[in-house]
Amino acid sequence: MNKASLVNQLRIDREEERPVRHSSGGGGGAPWLGWILGSIVVLAVVAAIGWFAVARPDLTEVRTATAQAAPSGSASQAASLLDASGYVVARRQATVSSKITGKVIEALVEEGQHVEAGQVLARLDDSNVRATRDQVAAQVRAAETNLKIAQVALTQAGPTFQRSQRMFETGYLSAQGADNAKAAYDTARYNLEASQRQLAVARAALRGAQDSVNDTVVRAPFAGVVTVKNAQPGEMVSPISAGGGFTRTGICTIVDMDSLEVEVDVAESFINRVRQGMAATVKLNAYPDWLIPAEVIAVIPTADRSKATVSVRIGFKQKDARIVPEMGARVSFLSPTTEAAGAAPPPRGAIVPNEAVQTGDSDDQGVVFVIVGHKLERRAVKLGATTSDGVTILGGVQPGEEVALGDQSKFKDGMSVKVKAGA
Repeated sequence: MNKASLVNQLRIDREEERPVRHSSGGGGGAPWLGWILGSIVVLAVVAAIGWFAVARPDLTEVRTATAQAAPSGSASQAASLLDASGYVVARRQATVSSKITGKVIEALVEEGQHVEAGQVLARLDDSNVRATRDQVAAQVRAAETNLKIAQVALTQAGPTFQRSQRMFETGYLSAQGADNAKAAYDTARYNLEASQRQLAVARAALRGAQDSVNDTVVRAPFAGVVTVKNAQPGEMVSPISAGGGFTRTGICTIVDMDSLEVEVDVAESFINRVRQGMAATVKLNAYPDWLIPAEVIAVIPTADRSKATVSVRIGFKQKDARIVPEMGARVSFLSPTTEAAGAAPPPRGAIVPNEAVQTGDSDDQGVVFVIVGHKLERRAVKLGATTSDGVTILGGVQPGEEVALGDQSKFKDGMSVKVKAGA
């Protein structure tokens, strides 16, 4: 082998390195397939990175809620400043009892019966008090007879005394005779006064005995509805407790349905929102779809130390037979409506759940954490009315934004979080 042959063997053929172009009808697409596979791998890596950024196991998981647009209120509707729960009570009700101890012989009422003022509710056995009254009546008649006798005696003693005085002055009667005539006259006069007083005492005793007879008839003190019947015929009733015996202390309980109202307990921290005469609505637990117009009658000027609450009385503006005592009720205290002509309507704001708001130093300031790009953004907000739907945010949160729910003491501004599935 010569040197020229060796040099030719070491030469590189450049034509073999050029790619072979295939026609469109050919079958070799291996380079394109590699490009597609590479793209899929890159997308998978990007998706995995994104999933890890969102669903990292070390991130705090939070529940969220979407801020809803607050409904626009009409001029006749006012927003609720405060909600409180309480019960329907009657300002005028009485457990009617007899004034004396006695046995019931008639019970003339039943539960649910409407009674008028002065209507007979029950009758007691009056045989003993009637006997006492008859005895006192006889004493009155005896006193009247004694009074007549005293009047006759005084009538006779008067002229006798006058004649004795004239005879004594003319010398036809001694001084002793004149003194005896005067003593007889004074005695008759004092006997008449004593008889008059005895008759007055007897008549007073008769009135007391008659009152005892009247007390055996138990009457309604006012118009109302009988809610409880306590005694039956044959039972003993007494105005005082019998100390463990079988004596009843009342005939029945009467409630004046026109005096029904709601009594609620308001927390001390919110009592500054309530004032006498402000409008309110009452929703009974038995009729949750029925809003009853009402108003604040009074704020009781004392607080309950154990519960840190103040009692508030709410009066109904309309009466209805469906409202009965001891019903559970929820009261919404309404903000005053704007009556000035041309006044701008109140801002609508957004409504978020109660647990999304952390109350600030004042009742109208608070803090809400909004979800922005999988991070928490702390916002100071202005609070509006609180309703059954949530808290109205007047500024700081827009409808449609996602707010974080839960223990806000664990939230921090800028904190990365992940949304709890199903929230």
